[in-house]
Amino acid sequence: MKKTNTILAIILFVMAGCGSGNKQSTDDIITVDVTASYPKKELILQDFMDVEYVPLETTDEFVTQCYVRDIGKEIILVTNRNRDGDLFVFDRKTGKGLRKINRKGQGGEEYANITGIILDEDNGEIIVDSPAEKFLVYDLYGNFKRSFNHPGGASCSDLFNYDRDHLICYDYSEHYNMGEDRVKSHHVILSKQDGSVAREIRIPFKTIITPVVKMGEGTASAAVDQIIPYHGDWVLVETSSDTLYRYMPDGRISPFMVRTPSIQAMDPEVFLSVNILTDRYYFMKTIRNEFNFEKMTGFPITGLMMYDRQEKALFNYTVYNDDYTYKRAVDMVLRPVNHEIASVQNLEAHRLMDDCGKGKLKGRLKEIAAGLEEDSNPVLMLIKHKKSNN
Repeated sequence: MKKTNTILAIILFVMAGCGSGNKQSTDDIITVDVTASYPKKELILQDFMDVEYVPLETTDEFVTQCYVRDIGKEIILVTNRNRDGDLFVFDRKTGKGLRKINRKGQGGEEYANITGIILDEDNGEIIVDSPAEKFLVYDLYGNFKRSFNHPGGASCSDLFNYDRDHLICYDYSEHYNMGEDRVKSHHVILSKQDGSVAREIRIPFKTIITPVVKMGEGTASAAVDQIIPYHGDWVLVETSSDTLYRYMPDGRISPFMVRTPSIQAMDPEVFLSVNILTDRYYFMKTIRNEFNFEKMTGFPITGLMMYDRQEKALFNYTVYNDDYTYKRAVDMVLRPVNHEIASVQNLEAHRLMDDCGKGKLKGRLKEIAAGLEEDSNPVLMLIKHKKSNN
């Protein structure tokens, strides 16, 4: 694998020098200048994505702060943001509340808190990533089945359901080792049964460059999505590398995108974060590695970019939701959910009611808003890849 990665890196550096400006040299590999300015472009969401609205039922038992954790074909998993341990299970088709689970505690079958959740409908399981580097597995009714530790002291983020038997995650245990040499693979595929590493995916780079700022005893850090589902494959991001790679289920890895200038040569660094990837458009943002410890603010987003594969060009963009009668922008830089759902966003009930009363909604969204009350749970907007493109 080391030999293969070395060859890929050499090929990549040659290809990276071929593209410049707004136009790209090939359709297979894209060069993104994170310091450049690009022309503006406006898009309508429904022209290239399907949209599904799910109004979550509101009862005395089902009142939630609506932190969506995962979405399957049949159910939606939601928690509160106050870490009370409640896990709400909603029917995806109707939004009806099915059950509320709470296994928070200090026992061997309980989670101390919820770091992440994977819904595994194929196996009828909910996998909870809990602090202390531990996974706990329950059935869809909250009955405990098994637990296992993260492998080798790994700290998992960007956790996704990989296949029936495995998870894919990013090990960020070296995230704060800024400027040091990496010692292990960060992208790994884990067994759902015992957490053992089934495969390591080693992105070629040497020195760790991450969105981390230190001052005295203080340390601040920002998150960048490291794994993005893409038409059955995965796009892998490593902030220490100038290259994003496409990873295929058979283990093959190929260059997908190149950023310039080199991250190793920037001060402060500007990181490229890739978010929603569609057949035609790739949505991205750039983050500057700066933090003000006095004001406790930082890591500013310095640009929102979109690559148009048809025009082979980069743009600054705005995407609008066509279910509004006015130009209502859609956030296209949220974390992907899975291969079907590119993004999920909460639409607050009171705002929908206000827009509905002013005649600013259309179609299905207008119908839903007409039946809401001020204290209703949010309506979920699922932004999905079009079925004809899958």
